[in-house]
Amino acid sequence: MTDTRRPVGPSTSGTGTAGIASAAPIRLPSLTGLRFVAAFVVFGFHLGSAGIADEGMLGALLDSIFSQGATGVSFFFVLSGFVLAWSARPTDAARRFWRRRYAKIYPNHVMTWCAALVMAVVAGKGIGAAEAVPNLLLVQAWAPDDRIYFSMNAVSWSLACEAFFYLLFPLLHRGLTRIAGRMLWPATVTVFAAIWLVPAVVQLLPAGYHYWTIWIFPVARLPEFVAGMLLARIVREDRFPAIGIWPSVLLVVAAYVCCRWLPEDIRIVAATAVPYAILVAAVGAADAAGRATPWRARWLVRLGEVSFAFYLVHYLALRFVGWLAGTDNSMLVEAGLALSSLGLAIAASWVLYHLVERPGMRLLSGPLRRGSTPSPGEVPKWHHG
Repeated sequence: MTDTRRPVGPSTSGTGTAGIASAAPIRLPSLTGLRFVAAFVVFGFHLGSAGIADEGMLGALLDSIFSQGATGVSFFFVLSGFVLAWSARPTDAARRFWRRRYAKIYPNHVMTWCAALVMAVVAGKGIGAAEAVPNLLLVQAWAPDDRIYFSMNAVSWSLACEAFFYLLFPLLHRGLTRIAGRMLWPATVTVFAAIWLVPAVVQLLPAGYHYWTIWIFPVARLPEFVAGMLLARIVREDRFPAIGIWPSVLLVVAAYVCCRWLPEDIRIVAATAVPYAILVAAVGAADAAGRATPWRARWLVRLGEVSFAFYLVHYLALRFVGWLAGTDNSMLVEAGLALSSLGLAIAASWVLYHLVERPGMRLLSGPLRRGSTPSPGEVPKWHHG
């Protein structure tokens, strides 16, 4: 969930030189629009898990559509790596990069953390420092205890993973730019294999640790982020095959539908992460080439711009609506509650985006230095060691 611009100019030299320089920015509007689709799928999954819509035909319908909606988190991890590698600034120092990432995610996180705290207090639920503090500091995903990693605003566990990815990004990007062009696809296939290796290796652990290790543990989710980084360079150097977006969409739909019958250890990440990665690259390539896609519609891009805020507020909105209306309702009432929750989440995300996220980024990220426009071939400062 990052800025969808990059210094551009696809290189077909295959030299693997850092930065793959450019003279003009290219936006990736389709990826911006598509990320709201992914956020909406996650919202749909939580409709059932929050008890808002789980009765009768409505519950069965939503379950058939959204039962694997949580896998949308894989899309976000891949997208994050893709966009950050795509938009890495040639004049960047690691410290400046970290500052921008902090400015992007932390104001929204603090506000939703506070909202979760207020809701817990009003509801009479006790929250101790052991749950609240790790969540606030975005280290909760490192604890194999669901009372900690799902504490406060439960969906913020993924931000703890992102914080870990951001910490490593300058080092990862430095390594990425040293890979020869001809080795990019072998490296990507190796990372794809690592995604599938996780559920195999986890069989060595006690069963109670499988879910946390596969789904929550930041190290286990890192290959998805790295895959996005590698694919960004593949697209930039025009090495991504011209398969078009629809084959990649069909691959995602097939994996999404079929994975529900797979064992949980494979279903929750491995079965869909690689198809999501291929989709991100295919759509990114379409944007870079200026080809039309269904996700470039202005209204969808606008929703995509607030999708990070939407992701953070949607579960709180569901909890709030469930608290007011209860969870034992008729199918018709549940349909109304589901729509109300969606409307509340979208409205709250617009408020958060305009009053917190954007002002926070302006205040905390700081202006770029004068004369920092990159020249062709220039690379991020962290590459100079």
